[in-house]
Amino acid sequence: MVVRVVRLGTDRAADEGLRIGTVRRPPRGVPKSEFAARNWYDVWFPNLAPTLETMKQAQQAKTPAEWEAFRKKYRAEMARPESAHAIELLAALSHRTDFSVGCYCEDESRCHRSVLRALLEEKGAKLG
Repeated sequence: MVVRVVRLGTDRAADEGLRIGTVRRPPRGVPKSEFAARNWYDVWFPNLAPTLETMKQAQQAKTPAEWEAFRKKYRAEMARPESAHAIELLAALSHRTDFSVGCYCEDESRCHRSVLRALLEEKGAKLG
């Protein structure tokens, strides 16, 4: 049993399980009824997405210092009780069932999901 961190919209692994979209907005131009069939996500969970302001900060980050500022701000958002509880829940679930969390960004190293991966790992999640 593991949690995978994936790029939404990509082909699913055979044993990936439920795909959770940790994004601020649903995919544009895709009917809600087709989100899962098109490999976007099965469940939308924007609670673990950066706020709009923080997401824009990440998109505009050009230097390592700017990326680090984003990373710190997103971590602070995820330290809020409702987000921290959600991360703990997902970490615990990773020991019981397969599922994935993801975002649209092409490069995980420049995406909030890289930070989310670290947060899950810090809470003892089994990562795949």
